[in-house]
Amino acid sequence: MSVCSGAMRKSLVQVLGFVLSTLGWLFVSCTLAMDYWRVLFVGGKGGSWMIKASWYWSNLWRDCVTDTSSVTNCRDYDVLWAVTPYVQGVRGLLMAGMSLGFVAAVLCFIGMDCTYIGGSGEHKDKILLSGAAFHFVGGVSALAAYCLYTNRVASAAFSPAADRSVIRYGIGTPIFLGLAGNFFIILGSVLYAVTIIPTRMLSVCAARAEASPSYGQRTASKSLYTTAYRAPSGRSSGSRVSSISHDTRDKIPARDTFV
Repeated sequence: MSVCSGAMRKSLVQVLGFVLSTLGWLFVSCTLAMDYWRVLFVGGKGGSWMIKASWYWSNLWRDCVTDTSSVTNCRDYDVLWAVTPYVQGVRGLLMAGMSLGFVAAVLCFIGMDCTYIGGSGEHKDKILLSGAAFHFVGGVSALAAYCLYTNRVASAAFSPAADRSVIRYGIGTPIFLGLAGNFFIILGSVLYAVTIIPTRMLSVCAARAEASPSYGQRTASKSLYTTAYRAPSGRSSGSRVSSISHDTRDKIPARDTFV
């Protein structure tokens, strides 16, 4: 019963890790298409009584401005090699992280105990551990992308040397959604590893214990060996050997007595 409950608990933890990691990558993928990565609200501008406020916002693909009349004007980013370097870096980190996350999701699906593919139990554990490592590395890559974007926006907003005419943006909703997704991804990879690493360590320790006998067993075998070849009490082994040779020399064969 305890073995069955342990296996069931392991499967439930792995399913929870799969759900959390998949939900995290869904959040990260949604942020790529979302607007308002950085946003600034400006009120009372435009020189017209119809336009009372404007919103300046940007994402990874364009810069836009929207006013209260629901008119949006956007400027798409130029060709790939003309994009701002840090935006290009954020794009690359997110794409790399999502690629690793796709591979990790496939590996973890194959390596979970509740699926019937992937081979034996030990082979499935290795596959699942590889998937957890891919999840962790991909989550760190996506986290680095959000941190890079946030750092550039915050440094431009709080820099005292920046010109007052420069637009000082704030952090938008996609950044917070992406950070929450990264938390789910890393938590899911940790749950995967928790179900494998302790079991692997216990199996390795058990194999080492079976391969090398314990100190008590070695001591017991040594004591048995010593007892089997120990001389009688009060007599040394040398005296025992001499007495045996003396008895053998005193004995006369039967054919010699006849003569």
